Amino acid sequence: MHVKSQAARSEATRSKLVRAARQLFAKHGFAGVATEQIVRRAGVTRGALYHHFADKQALFLAVYEDVERELTERVAAPLVDASGPFDAMRRATALFLDACQTPEVQRIVLLDAPAVLGWERWREVAERYGLGLTEAALAAAIDAGEIDALPVRPLAHLLMGALDEAALMIARQPQLREEVGAALARLLDGLAPRI
Repeated sequence: MHVKSQAARSEATRSKLVRAARQLFAKHGFAGVATEQIVRRAGVTRGALYHHFADKQALFLAVYEDVERELTERVAAPLVDASGPFDAMRRATALFLDACQTPEVQRIVLLDAPAVLGWERWREVAERYGLGLTEAALAAAIDAGEIDALPVRPLAHLLMGALDEAALMIARQPQLREEVGAALARLLDGLAPRI
């Protein structure tokens, strides 16, 4: 019983740190937040921070993964109501672009993560969450005959690249959300079978 309660306390402390850091990173950015602010907001000691995370960058990685996981869940959840795989892709794209207007996604995922973690690590995490979802959606749309039969993996990477660029544009210029969404929808329409 003691071991379980210790594990539960440890997980609660880790969660407090991630939650506090997430709020601060979203508002002030990685560089604008000191570890002292994080531990104060979390209500834990500096020792607790370093027990769970090697450094501020490791904590940032945990925060980034947390935001990516939630973003993927948010984009995927309403897709069960879609009329088909291609409709689901269009809806997911729109939901993703809308999410790019939130401070957490803008600051943590799009602006700070590539700089703090490096491009390779940033892409690795983004692919772990978004690439699988994109590949599954494309494969389902191909199987349903809603888009041309193309190699799924390269197509998923290309679509992810377009989504990343669209997201970065929106993060830097939120007023372009509608224009970027229209351009991306047109790009997706180009995947439909030619009759």
